[in-house]
Amino acid sequence: MNSLYPKLAVQGIRKNGKIYLPYIITCIGMIMMFYIISYLTYSKSVYAMSGGRDIQMILSWGMGVIAVFSVIFLFYTNSFIIKRRKKEFGLYNILGMGKKNIASILVWETLIVFAVSVISGLGLGILLSKLSELITAKILGEQAALGFTIEPNAVKNTVLLFCITFGLILLNSLRQIHLSKPIELLHSESAGEKPPKAHILLAFAGIIILAAAYYMSCTIKDPMTALAVFFVAVIMVIIATYVLFTAGSVVLCRLLQKNKKYYYKTKHFVSVSSMTYRMKRNGASLASICVLSTMVLVMISSTLCLYIGKDDNLKTRYPRDMVLETYSIDDKYINAVHSSADKIVKKHELSAQNGINYKYLSVAGVAEGSRISFEEANVSADLSNILALNFITLDDYNRIMNKNETLTDDEIIIYSDKSEYEYDDLTLAGIGKMKIKEKADEFITNGESEVSIYTSLYIVVPNMEKLVKIDDLQRKVYKNNMSTIKDNYGFDLDCSEDEKIEIYTEIQNEIASVVSKSGESDFPMYSFECREAEKHSFYSLYGGLFFLGILLSVVFICATVLIMYYKQITEGYEDVGRFEIMQKVGMTKKEIRRSINSQILTVFFAPLLIAGMHIGFATPIIFKLLKMFGLSNVPLFIGVTAGAFAVFAVFYALVYKITSRSYYKIVSK
Repeated sequence: MNSLYPKLAVQGIRKNGKIYLPYIITCIGMIMMFYIISYLTYSKSVYAMSGGRDIQMILSWGMGVIAVFSVIFLFYTNSFIIKRRKKEFGLYNILGMGKKNIASILVWETLIVFAVSVISGLGLGILLSKLSELITAKILGEQAALGFTIEPNAVKNTVLLFCITFGLILLNSLRQIHLSKPIELLHSESAGEKPPKAHILLAFAGIIILAAAYYMSCTIKDPMTALAVFFVAVIMVIIATYVLFTAGSVVLCRLLQKNKKYYYKTKHFVSVSSMTYRMKRNGASLASICVLSTMVLVMISSTLCLYIGKDDNLKTRYPRDMVLETYSIDDKYINAVHSSADKIVKKHELSAQNGINYKYLSVAGVAEGSRISFEEANVSADLSNILALNFITLDDYNRIMNKNETLTDDEIIIYSDKSEYEYDDLTLAGIGKMKIKEKADEFITNGESEVSIYTSLYIVVPNMEKLVKIDDLQRKVYKNNMSTIKDNYGFDLDCSEDEKIEIYTEIQNEIASVVSKSGESDFPMYSFECREAEKHSFYSLYGGLFFLGILLSVVFICATVLIMYYKQITEGYEDVGRFEIMQKVGMTKKEIRRSINSQILTVFFAPLLIAGMHIGFATPIIFKLLKMFGLSNVPLFIGVTAGAFAVFAVFYALVYKITSRSYYKIVSK
């Protein structure tokens, strides 16, 4: 009797190949993806690359996302299989098999699927791991190490994760069989859902929630606010999507039924009545497709934008090849640092180009309307009203911007980099009210402010005395967390990348030597950045995000396709009896096909359209978030997003054609 269970398990999988094969392929794909990401996360070869640590940190996030998603999604898809198999298990039960015997068959089926999936998934993952390493090296501009390796930690994590996943799926299946009565199992396929009521108030609530989320996205003014409300808006959109596709779709079907000219046609009557009958489950599936489609479009468009624009973003973050900042206004120390840099540049027979030099104070402030104050408690607690204040003297402003402005003691010039400053004056607590003589349209900002989550205000004050007064005030308030007036000295060099890095290293050593020879323990701090030296680390961030975006998008696309497929297969088997009756009363196969197309077109393209609408309204908040990575190219973002949606729409249409054909084949038998 024991040998019977494996035979029945194999026979059950083979006879139900139409539903088991896509499930097994999905399991293999999930295991393969998880191993590849885990392999890259633990790979010593990737770790040794320039920027490898950064990309491994990003990929480690992907491990967690895929792990959680795999458990949830495989549970979801397995529910389709169990629903389809319940009739078969009910027949076994009536023919004399106890539930323990059926449980044994389920155990064997799970073990077989697990073994095939893990062996095949790990095999493909191991085979493709070297290719993934080569792609990673290409993204980072590095050379991959020779040789082929298998990462033990990746294998262990993969096997452990999917052991737990399949174990939970088996327990859930056994629970369903244990709680079901034989007659319920036998008639499970024909036990449809009751037609849900049209909850107009619930549908209206979904519209209100969605409108509120859209309003939040469209009225965001700065990245800090965008970061604060982004996840709230995402949750609101997901809730609203499920509500509208369940309650809202029922209301839509009821309205279509009331439209006699539309409803009482052969191609619409069957499809609308069928959709209305099971819209609760149908709506949840469509909502899942919509949410997954939106996730794919957001990930691909945003990470692709960052990757395409990485060179521009690098120059935004590092506006010059070399930038030296000395934390002092004492010319003695400033000249020593500048001379060290000039000495090395001259040694290489080069001259500094596109030079810039100015002093500024960068400090956090808390804004309440036009009043800004230095408040240590509020800076650490309330992030929504924080501004990055950058004070610069009028002399430096006129020199670097080639202007000839004048200011009285109570006047300032202001420039805001991420959102418009709405007021005509600015009151700095402890200093007083200052009139805004001019709102500048442009300013040579430093790279750090371009990638800051806070809005940066560049405030031009009349003279150094005013700047020192503001500096003294913030020192008293912030104490150990105080800022310091810095001297910014930047320039470009006309030489190769390798020579720039060599000069960068030599300047660092020269300054260290000057500090050591000075014998002064209170020699001010300084910072030194080189664009070429930071290039690999910078590119690894964008490359890692893009690579992770591709991998996660592939996983979510596979999930979308599988939901669409199972939805069509499940509903096809449910509708066989209905269309058989319709054929007996005179409905032709041509009319059946028209009815099928009407049903699928009415509902199936709704997720794509809603996903497109979600992306359209999410564009403002996503772009604000991308500004934190230095992206400011609006045409690039719009073009990439539109292109991603167009490509995804074509793919979606192909999946629609394939799945609708499967549905037609089932119901037309």
